[in-house]
Amino acid sequence: MVLLENDSFLTELTRLFQKCRTSGSVVITLKKYDGRTKPVPRKGHAESFEPADNKCLLRATDGKKKISTVVSTKEVIKFQMVALHHQHKLKNMCTPLQTKQHHTQTDSSSKLLGIIGGLTL
Repeated sequence: MVLLENDSFLTELTRLFQKCRTSGSVVITLKKYDGRTKPVPRKGHAESFEPADNKCLLRATDGKKKISTVVSTKEVIKFQMVALHHQHKLKNMCTPLQTKQHHTQTDSSSKLLGIIGGLTL
């Protein structure tokens, strides 16, 4: 997984959406991130770790490529506004999905009645 800066994350996210526009999907996850790089020990001496700033970890993947970024609480509003702007640009670029045309099956009895109704005995 590649940890990117916020601006480069948004550009890579745009590329992922463009790549998966016709087929495929992009999964975006968000979780609280406290800055730890090592797991918490189970027993024994527990290290007291207090994060200086609450952060959010954003991840995006298309199944093949994974990208991620960390956004601090001070920058969350700014990041959301920029992401919303990118979302509107992507929405305008996307073509609407085509609906499948359903073929209605004609009832064989109505065909038979039509044939018989046309015949005079």
